[in-house]
Amino acid sequence: MSLAPQLKNFLVCPLCKGDVEIREGDQEIWCRADGLAFPIRDDIPVMLADEARTLTGDERTDR
Repeated sequence: MSLAPQLKNFLVCPLCKGDVEIREGDQEIWCRADGLAFPIRDDIPVMLADEARTLTGDERTDR
């Protein structure tokens, strides 16, 4: 399964309210502005700052 297309259109970073990159293969949602990767668990985005991991320098700048 994957995230519903309708949901993808509404997801934003919970901290900065900016755009996010949905990386379904990695089961993460990235906010490059804040340098955070939010997990996707059982096809549900976990958009909590304390559940996010910090992006590496390469992840943050590589497009």
